[in-house]
Amino acid sequence: MNRVAFTKSIYGRFRSIHHTAFKQFSDHRETQQLLDAGPVASLLKSRGVIRFRGPDTLKFLQGLLSNDVRSFGEPLGEKTANVPTPNVPVATVPPLYAALLTPQGRFLYDFFLYKPPKPDTKLDDTGTAPGSDPHDPFDLFADVDASALAELLHTLKKYRLRSKVEIDDVTEQFSCWQRYGAGVPVKSSNKEEPEAASLGWGAGVDNAGVSSSRANNIGWQWFKDPRLVCLGFRGIFPSNTIPPLVEAGKETDEQNYLLWRIEQGVAEGSSEIPKGEAVPLEYNLAGLNAISFDKGCYVGQELIARTHHRGVIRKRVVPLKFIDDDGKEVENKVIPGSEVMNTASGKKTGTVTTAMGCQGLGLLRLDDAFKGSNTLSIQGQEDVKVVASKPDWWPSEWLQDQQQTAYA
Repeated sequence: MNRVAFTKSIYGRFRSIHHTAFKQFSDHRETQQLLDAGPVASLLKSRGVIRFRGPDTLKFLQGLLSNDVRSFGEPLGEKTANVPTPNVPVATVPPLYAALLTPQGRFLYDFFLYKPPKPDTKLDDTGTAPGSDPHDPFDLFADVDASALAELLHTLKKYRLRSKVEIDDVTEQFSCWQRYGAGVPVKSSNKEEPEAASLGWGAGVDNAGVSSSRANNIGWQWFKDPRLVCLGFRGIFPSNTIPPLVEAGKETDEQNYLLWRIEQGVAEGSSEIPKGEAVPLEYNLAGLNAISFDKGCYVGQELIARTHHRGVIRKRVVPLKFIDDDGKEVENKVIPGSEVMNTASGKKTGTVTTAMGCQGLGLLRLDDAFKGSNTLSIQGQEDVKVVASKPDWWPSEWLQDQQQTAYA
């Protein structure tokens, strides 16, 4: 399949992306080309796939993860967050975003959890009717940071103890994809995805589509990204197939997805959210639907609850742009770990956590972050100015709370 050609390099892990010098390019131009290209899709080689199987799966994960996984055990409702996809059920359980924390409430790993459809809601081998085996084992799948996969599996198995749950690496069999960009529909309707509406149970059947969307008797499909509508759609699919609805010429490299996330101010994975150090609320995980504040106890819950109810988050991850004294974009001169200084006070404001070309993400103090392009600069590179911006999806109270605290 041809690929969108505006960015050609691809790196298997975000850590490599962050520390590799890119060829010179204009991030503004690349972003505009990404917008002009319409819906695109990227194979996320930075993500691995694991499978949880067994009767204690939900109980095990409920006591570990920051979000409430009990929805995976509830009956299907009418509302779903999926894009209608050829030859898969209309009613499916939406995915869930969650994190595993240290006992001290620091970030370790993030998870996108998916529940495959049950036999009575997916198509059988002929592709013309629902299956009929109600005794299939309970499975949950998760896409996770591939760079920390072995360490993550070891951690999960350490917590498993006597729980009846198997945890397996199935990265060879399944891959994670993201569908994003301008023109990606934010609502699931037949009018927006007419090619999907004509296929599946109760409609016409495209036998060629069965293998790409059902995958060995398991129905895989696109779902709304559980974090934000603006991030598009996400899903896991068999590793030897191109997902449904990926148009010819619209598969593009993963670093364009990184650029898309930087624009939205969203960090992802242990390479961008430091393991054992990051405070989840400072990395906006509450606003990204990764934390339930009423689910009860889980590992690290005490610090999260205390910080949340105190109501003041003084630092947050924000999108950054790097410019010179004339306001022109500065390319490839900033690396992760660079300190951001307030030139007026001479004090440290925060740290660059991700950098790509003239853009990046940074963990900054909110009372300094949005004071203008002449206020912030990179320590040791005073000619590189830093401009922070507030993402459109941020709740207004995040800044209001900070302002009230500053004037108190």
